[in-house]
Amino acid sequence: MGVGRGSGGGFPWRELETGLSNVSAGDVPQVRLAAVGDLLLVAEGEGPSRRDAESRLDGIRSLLDGADVLFGNLECALAAGTEMAPTEPRVVATADQVRGTLEAGFNVVTLANNHAFDYREAGFREVCGLLDRLGVARFGAGDNLAQAAAPARLEVKGIRLAFVGAVDRRSGPSQFATEGQAGVAPLDISRLLDQIRRLRREVDHVIVSLHWGEERLRIPSPVQVEQAHALVAAGASLILGHHAHVVQGLEVYRGVPIIYSLGNFIASEVLFSSGDRVTWNRTGRTGCLLTVELARDGVVAVTQTPTYDDGRRVEPDGTGFGDRRIALVNRALARGVTLRRYRWEFFRVKTLRPALEHLRWSNIKRLSPRKVWKFLAGLGHAHKAE
Repeated sequence: MGVGRGSGGGFPWRELETGLSNVSAGDVPQVRLAAVGDLLLVAEGEGPSRRDAESRLDGIRSLLDGADVLFGNLECALAAGTEMAPTEPRVVATADQVRGTLEAGFNVVTLANNHAFDYREAGFREVCGLLDRLGVARFGAGDNLAQAAAPARLEVKGIRLAFVGAVDRRSGPSQFATEGQAGVAPLDISRLLDQIRRLRREVDHVIVSLHWGEERLRIPSPVQVEQAHALVAAGASLILGHHAHVVQGLEVYRGVPIIYSLGNFIASEVLFSSGDRVTWNRTGRTGCLLTVELARDGVVAVTQTPTYDDGRRVEPDGTGFGDRRIALVNRALARGVTLRRYRWEFFRVKTLRPALEHLRWSNIKRLSPRKVWKFLAGLGHAHKAE
């Protein structure tokens, strides 16, 4: 298996070459799977038109078109009924936004995220109905636990794929599926291990999509690394992470690629009812397009291509920033994730950086009481990181 860069950047990736499988690149057939991270689709007012959503991806369409399977994390709800999740922010899109985005070639999405039920069951079923009409496979959420945990199955070029998804409780979803309640599939590692072992008797590859980790951190926690390695040992062929909203590192463990966070692919700003916004800096607008070549008996090659969403268009990042960002997080992961290093990263992102940001006079002048309280609460909880 080879590991490379889609942009042809000059960064060395020798640290990822240890332990790769010996699957021949000449084996046939092969399936090209392209995976992107969070599709944060947000409607303001009447929302962008279908054409607006389509044109946002025009700059990257040539890369997406080369995939046999295109995967993304559809992290939004559709407005339906009057009941909404009690927590904010809520990520609510229009049907035109979803349709225009997915018609760029997506044929499988995960709904295992913390915004799938922002408009409760009614909004969730609107999303499911639209996906079914578009012919896009979905997984990770359902009307009960059995449906939420059920895999999405695809067969491409005679190679059988199964996608399963789960959500870590700490990511804050409003609704987990139970035997009698709709929701997202919980990240129950024992259940996932058993499910992967069973599926491996029926399909060639099990792809696991996990909504986990702390937002905006460069590295996963030691617990995430431990969980990912256990899933690989059970038979997973690929692990795709999201929720951090920034790119985290790629490792190859026992010949299996694990990317802990793909970052934002579509990085819309998210609104609070107070008028505040969740905004994205250069790092938050940089994502990773992960391309994986799958033969029937293993992974042949992996390529990372940095992407950038300026709020109007998503394009391959040609500035060098995305290259450097991916190099940074890959090296950080390769050095090993210890509890000490993770606690420092948690403190840096959750406490130190916000403190320095708030000390800017331009920000001090416009601090709301809610933001002040949130900042002070963050200082009190910083020591609780894994």
